Formats: sequence, structure tokens, C-alpha cells
Amino acid sequence: MEQVIAVLDQYNIIDGGIRLLGAIVIFIIGRWIARRVVGGISRIMSKRGIDDLLVSFISNILSVVLLLVVVLVAVGHLGIEITPLIAILGGAAIAVGFALQNSLSNFASGIMLVTFHPFGRGDFVEAGGISGVVQNVGIFSTTLKTPDNRMVIVGNGAITGSAITNFSAYDTRRIDLIIGVDYGDDLKLARSTIERVLQAHDKVLKDPEPTILLMELGDSSIDFAVRPWVKSEDFWVVRSELLEQLKGELEKAGCSIPFPQRDVHLHQVPTDKAA
Repeated sequence: MEQVIAVLDQYNIIDGGIRLLGAIVIFIIGRWIARRVVGGISRIMSKRGIDDLLVSFISNILSVVLLLVVVLVAVGHLGIEITPLIAILGGAAIAVGFALQNSLSNFASGIMLVTFHPFGRGDFVEAGGISGVVQNVGIFSTTLKTPDNRMVIVGNGAITGSAITNFSAYDTRRIDLIIGVDYGDDLKLARSTIERVLQAHDKVLKDPEPTILLMELGDSSIDFAVRPWVKSEDFWVVRSELLEQLKGELEKAGCSIPFPQRDVHLHQVPTDKAA
């Protein structure tokens, strides 16, 4: 009898070992297949012109789902009933959901970002209070690269919960400059000088045409609103160059660019000699 029990125990150990080895093989092969499936779907979406951010987002979600399926299949091969396990995982998911409400909000916001697509990879945006170039939109957060070469990770909820400004959405942008001249200057000469500077700059677009408007009679200056159009990628360079050139050419033309100042006059009150 003891020998029979020993044989049965040995059989159970061998059977359990075979099941465990099979589960490991299922997990390894299943994970390999899942990666191949995700990679194939990503390539198909990319060839069809789907945005890289959307491809990356869907691939991440699909990877998690397929990996979970592989784990459940491997556990089932061990002889463990997976139906109660799924129920337990469902209950745990609800509990974790209440504990991680912010993360779920970020996840929902991530779906909104890839669905409505307010920006794409490589766009320069202001989102969630941060300005930078979009590097990646993940399941829970978005990665931005700031102009001073810092990586900032912003929760997707913070992005959808505030205004999003996409500076790269269009091919052209308008530069808004306020150029002030002195009240004693010749306004026609100032306007013609500004027009000449804009026409001479090779990166200022001819269509749409730049506009020069007399904006305001200020406290210290007469202000012109100077509004040329440029390509979006040239915005900051052209803005800097125009400011420098406008100042120099206006001064050459005899116009002065005033600045707020205050004149203080001191009056000496004669003292009473009798006092």
C-alpha cells in the first residue's frame, strides 16, 4: 500500500512538473506571439497613414490585453480554474479603480487625446501648463521636450483639463509687434520705413500680406501694430530679426523709439532770512 501511495505521489509530482513546464512554454510562446501580433498591427496601421501617437497608444493597450490573456491561458494549463480567478481579478480591479481614480482619469484622457488628436508627435504645444515638443502620448501621461532640452511628463488628465495650444497646427503664423515712435516724428516716414523692412526680409510672406496699423496714441509714444506672416518654423528667428532691423532702420530714418520716462523739476524755495 505504501508503495502504491509513493508511486501515486511520484506520478503527481511528475504530472505537476509537466504541467508547470507546459505553462512556462505556453507563457513564453504566447508572449512571443503577442509581440508579433502587436508589431504586425502597428506596421499595418503605420502603412495606412495612421498617426504615430495613435499607433503607439493602441499598441500599448493591445500588449497589456494580450499579455493578460497569455497569463490566464498558462494558469489554466496548470489545472487552476480561471473563472473564479477572473471574478477575483474583476473585484480587485474595481477596488484598485477606486484607489486609483486619478490614474483612471489619466487613462480616459489618454483615449480622448488619441481620439480627437489635438496634437501629434513633433508638434510644439502648450498643454497642462507646460510648453514643449510632443515626444509621446502614453496610456497615462504625455512626454514633452522643453525648449531648454528638459523632459517633462504631464498627466493626460492635466492636459485635457486645461486649454491646449498647438503652435504647429498650421503652416504659417502671424507675428504681432508693437512699434512705438515719438510724437514729434513723421508718421508717414515711420510707416514707409516699417514697410521697407518687412518687404526686404526674405522670410516674411507676401501672401497673406503684412499689415501695419496705427494702433494707439499712448502716453509716451504713437504705437504701430506691425503684423507680418511667416512660416511656423521661422517664427522666433524672424521676430528677433525684425525687432533688431526695425529699431536700426527707424533710427537711421530720424525716428526715435521713446520709452516711459519722468522729468523731475526741483524748485528751490527761498528761506526767510528773518527766521
